Amino acid sequence: MSTKVVINNLEEFQALVGHRIGVSDYIEMTQERINMFADATLDHQWIHVDAERAKLESPYKTTIAHGYLTLSVLPYLWGQIIEVNNLKMMVNYGMDKMKFGQPVLSGQRIRLVADMNSVLNLRGIAKAEISFYIEIDGEKKHALDGIATFLYYFNK
Repeated sequence: MSTKVVINNLEEFQALVGHRIGVSDYIEMTQERINMFADATLDHQWIHVDAERAKLESPYKTTIAHGYLTLSVLPYLWGQIIEVNNLKMMVNYGMDKMKFGQPVLSGQRIRLVADMNSVLNLRGIAKAEISFYIEIDGEKKHALDGIATFLYYFNK
């Protein structure tokens, strides 16, 4: 289990700038998870959901997770790394420099590695910019690299 960083206020966020925030636990990208994402997004391209065809026609010889599925587990994995207390709400503000480096094959395990780039004080709201990558267990190339920006609204 990963160790969470606990944040209670804007100043504690700012103290993390320039540091590794943490590394999440691995989660498995199961075929069931891939199929459920296909159903939710209406993206049933065979490379994701047809294991028999993928065995024969895919260069990976198996199905692969949707890139956006890999991205969509970011909040879950982020929650393993950091706990922010005294909040009214947190808002996903944006994604920058996002790059899918390598597909995640069905059955592979992935985890999040995150560093704090900057924290701006916007009248008591913490605008946190986090560099991250999604690592595939046993692979050199990342599944996804990017910069996530979140707004944290602290209680007064």
